[in-house]
Amino acid sequence: MKTSPQYSYYLNIFFLTFIFSLSSASGQKLKERKPNFIVILTDDQSWVGTSFLADPNDPRSKSDYYQTPNMERLANSGMRMTNGYAPAPFCSPTRKSILSGLTPAKHEYQKDRQNWTKAFRKQMTIPKILKTVDPEYVTAHFGKWDARYDNFTPEEMGYDFSDGLTSNNTGGGKKTLQKEGKEIPFPMGQAWPKAYDDPKLIFSLAQKSNDFIETQTKNNKPFYLQISHYAVHLAITHSEKNINRYFKLKKGQKHFVPAFAAMTEDMDEGIGILLDKIAALGIGDNTYIFFLSDNGGRTSIPIGPKQKLDRNFPLRGGKGSMYEGGLRVPFVVSGPGVSSNAHSDVPVTGLDILPTVARLAGYNEPLPEIIDGGNLESIIHNNGVGRVERNKPYLIFHQAANRKPKSAIRWGDYKLVKNWENNVLELFDLSEDVEEKNDLSKQMPERVIKLNKALEEFLEMANAETKRTEI
Repeated sequence: MKTSPQYSYYLNIFFLTFIFSLSSASGQKLKERKPNFIVILTDDQSWVGTSFLADPNDPRSKSDYYQTPNMERLANSGMRMTNGYAPAPFCSPTRKSILSGLTPAKHEYQKDRQNWTKAFRKQMTIPKILKTVDPEYVTAHFGKWDARYDNFTPEEMGYDFSDGLTSNNTGGGKKTLQKEGKEIPFPMGQAWPKAYDDPKLIFSLAQKSNDFIETQTKNNKPFYLQISHYAVHLAITHSEKNINRYFKLKKGQKHFVPAFAAMTEDMDEGIGILLDKIAALGIGDNTYIFFLSDNGGRTSIPIGPKQKLDRNFPLRGGKGSMYEGGLRVPFVVSGPGVSSNAHSDVPVTGLDILPTVARLAGYNEPLPEIIDGGNLESIIHNNGVGRVERNKPYLIFHQAANRKPKSAIRWGDYKLVKNWENNVLELFDLSEDVEEKNDLSKQMPERVIKLNKALEEFLEMANAETKRTEI
């Protein structure tokens, strides 16, 4: 059937208008699409516990033995925070702080701790704030939860899916250290830990995470996922494949135990499985990933010969310490608008994840004044340059109650470490002395007074405990 030129003209106009309207709707939908978020939290992993340079300007800032190609891949795809900190030098307080954006001085080390346990359940959390932004967000926590002393569940804190009240022993804690296993001669006469198919539940965690991601992607739902690895916390468990490989590799000066190296690479493979799934689903351009450890690495492990060089070198101390070895951790952010293979020297902390996620998701209301973290958006979207706006211009680290009372405050390049039991104050310029070898407290008494005053005022405001008390 023939059509008139005039009819064809109007038909073409109709189709063009229809296609344009579809395109506009699609573009509007894409524009309004909420980002996904993934937090990968490792356990007891040192700042130098990977094969990528935590600080590209410091050749000492990686392992001299461990191989972590997938962590390298993640670091190369995003921004390394060279001055990245865990909120605490221990695992449980850090986990509560990432969840809430509150320093441990306001919860785990509160004088009124019993009542704060109840109050903590009512605080803003990452899952809660995302659901305020958009009820379509689906949230999950898989792996180590470790809400010791409080025993609040992930669901109480806003998560849709979780593994429940898990702890170190869920993934193979100290009590499961194997002394049988594969008998291989060792200088101290120990037997190697037993090999496992799913060491530290690494591979089952990866599968569970991938299933969650795939389901939400198919359902067109934005998601928040925190994967809290049980590795590389003790006890040492590993796969057969990786332990055999590390017996053949040249050992380092600070890292040289094949079993621990194998466990580290097992975790790296689990992270690689996750990264592969993100790539396969094509959601990398709309997914932010935060990678960090819950505290610094241990200074020793119960297997292997005597250390030739400190395990966290060039950092001083380790897990449980207020020196850099206990607090500074590998910290990477990747995602939309984040420059690849970049780094930032701006001090950041796990406390900053909540405010950052909230703003990136579109939360425009004022955040609760009690929150200690700040929004990293101006740093990660500005080639690592700028400053993080927080309620206070410094970072506070504190512990007390059932631990030896110690604190640290970092303000600019300077860091003050305080031991409350003997009132010892040490001052370091981290821009010149990342090893914290040179105590400047006697040369710079005015700066010591300034930092100590700020620290004490903050802890008093937080009603933080500064004594050791059994709870």
